[in-house]
Amino acid sequence: MATVARQFAQTLKEIGVRYVFGVPSGNMIDYIEALREEENIDFILVGHETTAAFMAGVVGRLTGVPGVCFGTFGPGATNLSTGVGGAFLDRFPMIAFTDEMPENLLPRTVQMNIDHQQLFKPITKLTTRFTAENVREIILKAAGIAVSEYPGPVHVGVPAGIGQTEVYETDVNVNYLQLKKDLSQNSQDESLREAKTLFLNAEKPILAVGLSAVRADIKSLLTQLTEKFQLPVVLTPMAKGMFPEKHPLYTGVLFHALSDKVALTYQQADLVIGIGYDPVEFNYEDWMPKVPLIHLDEKEADVDKTQISKVVNILGELKTSIPQFLNSKQIQNTWNLKNIQIRKNILFHEFTPQPNHFGPLNIVAELQNTLPKNGILTVDVGAHLHLIGQMWQTPSPEKLLMTNGWSSMGFGIPAALAAKLCHPELEVACLTGDGGFLMNVGELATAKRLNLKIVFIVIYDNSLSLIKIKQEKKNFRSDYGTPLDMLSEEATNHYFGVPVIRASNQKEYKNALQQAFQATGPTVIEAVADGSKYEKFVLKPNK
Repeated sequence: MATVARQFAQTLKEIGVRYVFGVPSGNMIDYIEALREEENIDFILVGHETTAAFMAGVVGRLTGVPGVCFGTFGPGATNLSTGVGGAFLDRFPMIAFTDEMPENLLPRTVQMNIDHQQLFKPITKLTTRFTAENVREIILKAAGIAVSEYPGPVHVGVPAGIGQTEVYETDVNVNYLQLKKDLSQNSQDESLREAKTLFLNAEKPILAVGLSAVRADIKSLLTQLTEKFQLPVVLTPMAKGMFPEKHPLYTGVLFHALSDKVALTYQQADLVIGIGYDPVEFNYEDWMPKVPLIHLDEKEADVDKTQISKVVNILGELKTSIPQFLNSKQIQNTWNLKNIQIRKNILFHEFTPQPNHFGPLNIVAELQNTLPKNGILTVDVGAHLHLIGQMWQTPSPEKLLMTNGWSSMGFGIPAALAAKLCHPELEVACLTGDGGFLMNVGELATAKRLNLKIVFIVIYDNSLSLIKIKQEKKNFRSDYGTPLDMLSEEATNHYFGVPVIRASNQKEYKNALQQAFQATGPTVIEAVADGSKYEKFVLKPNK
C-alpha cells in the first residue's frame, strides 16, 4: 500500500519528470515530502508561481516530457495561470497542479476558494482533478494529453486533505489522447493531387516554416525540399534554427525587425507552402500576398477565407507528407536567387553596430560573439526581442528560447533557470529589457540558491521601448506611462547575492561579458544603452 502523495511522486517519476516547480502550501507539504523521498525527482522552490509555470513550460519544451508546476488555492493558482497560458499558446507540454477544496467545500464561501476548473478551462487542453482512487490514472492521462499535438498544459486539481490517504497500487491501462485524423485517405489523396497541381504551375513558390515543424524534427527534409526546387524560405520567430541564416535560400523571419525588408521577397510569391505553420505566432493573412496556400501540418490551416480564397490542407505527419512533394516533377522556378541573396545581405548589413555608439545592436552583436555556438540564449519580450528574432544566428531551435504565442514579459529569467537545469553542461545567457527584468528580478535569489551559472544581460534604456515607439507612431506623448527611471547613478553591487557588473560603452560591455562567462555562478550585466535606434527596426509593415 502507498499514500496518495507517494503515488503522485512515483507516477511523475514514471513518466520522466525530473523537477516540480512551485511555492509550498500546507496541503502540498505531503507531496513535497514524497518527492524528497523519491530518487531522481526534486521539488524546486521559486519566488513566485508564475516563474514555476514558465520554468515547467520550458522544461517541457526542451525535454519533450511534460514540465510540472504547482500553485496553492486562489492567489497561488491565479499567479500560476500566467505561465500556464504561456504553455498553452507557446505549445509547451505541462501538467499544472493546484490545491482545491474538498468536494463538500467547493460550492461554499471559503477563504481563498475560487473555481479553479473554470479559471484554467480557457488556457489548458484539459482541466480535471484527481481523487484518492485515481491519482495514477489522471496523471498518466494528463501526460498523454499534454504531449499530443498541439502540445500544451493540463490542469489537475489536488483536493485538500487526501495526501496521507492510503491507496492500493493498481495497474492502469490508459489510452493516451491521439490526434484524430479528420480526412479519409481518399480525400487526402485528392488534396495531395490538388496541391501538386498548384505546385507544378507555380513560378515563385515560397516556403513558410513554423513552430510545428520544430517538433516534427524535419530539418534534413526541409533542406532537401528547398534545394531540390530552389525554394526561398521564411521562418516564424519560434522556428528560428530550422534553416540556416547563411543558406542562399534563406530570406528572413516574419514579423520581427525590418520585416518590410523580408517582405520584398515573399510579396513576389505566387504560392505559399506552409510547413508546420502555427498561426498562433502570426496569422497567414497578416503577411501573405493574395495567392493560394498549401498547408502541411497535423491541423488544418486557420485562415480568413475572405482574404485567402484558395487553401489546400495536407494533413498528417510532416515526415510523411514532405516526401510526397519531394517526388514531384521539377517546377518552372523563376525566382532570381541572386536578388534574394542581395536583399538578405542588405537586411543583415542593417544590423551592423555603429562605431562610437553603444546601443542594443552592440549588445546583441557582442553577445553573439561571446556565447559559445552550443550555448542557449533566452530572451524576454520587448523591442530587443525583435532584434534577436531577425539578427541572431541560431544553429538549432532549442538554442534560442522565446515566447511569441503568449508573449509575456518576465519570461526570460525563468526560461534561463529552466534551460540551465536541463543542460547544466552548456553556457546559458538571458537577454532582457529593464521592464521584463523588473518583473522577475526576485528569481535571481533562486539562481543564487541553486548556484546556476547564468549570464543575465539587462538592457537599461529606462523605458518600455516597444510601447514608447507605438505611442510615437500615433503621435501620443511617449513620456507618459513608459519611463522606468530605475537605474541609480551608482552601480548596483548585487541582487540577492548575485554580483552585478555595469557597462556603459563597448569596451566595458565586452570586458563584462568575458568576466561573467568566466564566473562560477550567476552574474548580472547592467548594459546602460541608448534605445533610440529601436524605432529604425521594429514595427515595420509586413505587406
